[in-house]
Amino acid sequence: METSKSTIPVVKEVMVNAPISRVWKAISDKDDMKQWYFDLEAFRPEVGFTFQFWGENEGRKFLHLCKITEVIKDRKLSYSWAYEGHPGESFVTFELFDEGDKTRVRLTHEGLETFGSDQPDFAKENFVEGWNQIIGTGLKEFVEKQ
Repeated sequence: METSKSTIPVVKEVMVNAPISRVWKAISDKDDMKQWYFDLEAFRPEVGFTFQFWGENEGRKFLHLCKITEVIKDRKLSYSWAYEGHPGESFVTFELFDEGDKTRVRLTHEGLETFGSDQPDFAKENFVEGWNQIIGTGLKEFVEKQ
């Protein structure tokens, strides 16, 4: 069975100069997340916990609706990702790998094709660009300066 390019998830990996405990705190503590991710009103790394935040693309704002689906402390955090008023649901997973005094972070965002093609803001290229910035620059710089 051939896999359609539209169903291939976005995967971004980055090596950070910080221990897993520091990276875990950065991806699971709302005050830390505010520094490199989005300004979340509430966040708890607990399965079933729902959270939301506003994102913007070229002046257009979107309310992101998320629900935690899996938590393995210091290893894995997954949640659903949808948009208010738009069809589709995707899933974001952060995985952490101990590399001695460094941590390899793998971000996977799958299900983007469920958003359909009628909303150019939800094009896969936008997610690739966004995650490159968020993980490759924002998270990396945040945990390395601590």
